Amino acid sequence: MLKGAGVSPGISIGKVFLLDRRKIKVEKFTLSAQMVEKEISRFREALDKSRKQLMQVKKKLVHDLGDKGHARIVDVHILILEDEALINEAIKIVREERVNAEWALRKVLSRFAKIFDEIEDPYMKERRSDIEHVGQLILRNLVGEKMKRFDKFEEDVIIIAHDLSPADTAQMHKERVIGFATDLGARTSHTAITARALEIPAVVGLENICSFVKTGDPIIIDGTDGVVVVKPTPEEFREYLEKQRRFKYVIQELLKHSDQPAETLDGYKIEITANIEFIDEIPHVLSRGAEGIGLYRTEFFYMDTPNLPTEEDHFRIYKRLAGQVSPHPATIRTLDLGGDKIQSKLHVADEPNPVLGLRAIRFSLKHTDLFRLQLRAILRASAYGKLRIMYPMISGIEELQQANLILAEVKDDMASEGVYYDEDIPVGVMIEIPSASLTADLLAKEADFFSIGTNDLIQYSIAIDRGNEHVAYLYEPLHPALLRLIKFTIEAGHNEGIPVGMCGEMAGDPLSSLILLGLGLDEFSMNPAGIPAIKQIIRSVRLEQATELAYKAMSFSTAKDVEAFAYKEMSAKFPEFF
Repeated sequence: MLKGAGVSPGISIGKVFLLDRRKIKVEKFTLSAQMVEKEISRFREALDKSRKQLMQVKKKLVHDLGDKGHARIVDVHILILEDEALINEAIKIVREERVNAEWALRKVLSRFAKIFDEIEDPYMKERRSDIEHVGQLILRNLVGEKMKRFDKFEEDVIIIAHDLSPADTAQMHKERVIGFATDLGARTSHTAITARALEIPAVVGLENICSFVKTGDPIIIDGTDGVVVVKPTPEEFREYLEKQRRFKYVIQELLKHSDQPAETLDGYKIEITANIEFIDEIPHVLSRGAEGIGLYRTEFFYMDTPNLPTEEDHFRIYKRLAGQVSPHPATIRTLDLGGDKIQSKLHVADEPNPVLGLRAIRFSLKHTDLFRLQLRAILRASAYGKLRIMYPMISGIEELQQANLILAEVKDDMASEGVYYDEDIPVGVMIEIPSASLTADLLAKEADFFSIGTNDLIQYSIAIDRGNEHVAYLYEPLHPALLRLIKFTIEAGHNEGIPVGMCGEMAGDPLSSLILLGLGLDEFSMNPAGIPAIKQIIRSVRLEQATELAYKAMSFSTAKDVEAFAYKEMSAKFPEFF
């Protein structure tokens, strides 16, 4: 039994197909002067072939998912493939060092890898794998290796690999590929995002699963708990077969009632919204019972394009967002970009510690031209639906005041131009730094709402790099310190009459749901897949029960004690989820 990160829920029971995804071995060859240009042509042909292959993958992904949103993950790979810095540097090495294209490309990829290894942000650290995937695709075409097909299996298989690219995952035929597990990967990898979109159970980050299996071995993938069972015993097989049956039944039953409100037995109403990255996710999100968008991440808008988006580019997307979500609200988080997430086109200097550097609202307050452009687009789109603005990584009242001052200036400019917008558009603060939580009473006086971002709040509060496997055990959402910060933030918001929501992963965790309800949280925003379960939990209790549970949880002194208590209570009340 191996433990990794469950990145796409569900249970699959089947046989292994071991995919050989070992890196292409590259040897160095010296070229004669006459061979150099021919080698460069060979390199360009491999680039062209790789691009055509990715375009075919993108077409299949759009067909299978019925939307273009997640196909943009492949767009990222195409953009990497077309990156002039990568292409020109490889060609330069071929010319100046008179070496084969494979060697030149591997040298360039190594330089990129070194840069990404120094980035602390876990999402951006995962982008190194995207570059590596593209590099391997080009290398395979250079050496004449055919692209592996995943839609030709004659029986159900569970794919096991050292790593999978989003292009690999996108080709998986849902009727035949019923799960996968990899040595590498994390929840924020594009492969994980694609797996969730395709609803294929998946576990990643297992480190060495490839050394334990061979093609044809029986195997169980538990994408909910992040467990893989190799060659299960008859008892384990029966246990997971029953667990799989229960999971499918629960999902079917939950979806029948997903349109019902999240209202406790004594009439206390909670807003349940979704976190999204692509506009094309909205129909799926609403079908899961979301009552709006609690977090629309706009950094993907910058990372999916070779050029800086214009005001019109922003406006078109936000207008679609407002119209498709209406009559529900949608919260747009302003740029959460920084030195660790910026394309070279913005010419931002490297930072020794990007996660603590010029990012999010700090970046926007320094690059006010980009900030004003985005704010104008949001305000223009607010005429077409209920939009809300949310500032990320606010550390104190001064930053909130500066951001609001710029917003006021943009509003004045638009009013003088006769451009219509929602003059009362709500403006909120993302609480993801301890200093923001501890001054929430001050921030609440000048904000219209709070949204607690637990992913970063945990990281900054406990001083843990959530992408570091050596300290992953310290990433504890039910840590007493975090519960106190959440409680203080909620009370501070309510004292000033503003609602307090949560948009971190914790909001979609059934284990934490009643504790958060009891602490007074007004809005839960989460991955769409988690919405039906959280709604069902809230509809099954009285508010006083949740309040009592939260009070007891706050009395424990360690995270493990809180977690044990929560598991005991929740598994007794909701065995179908535990």
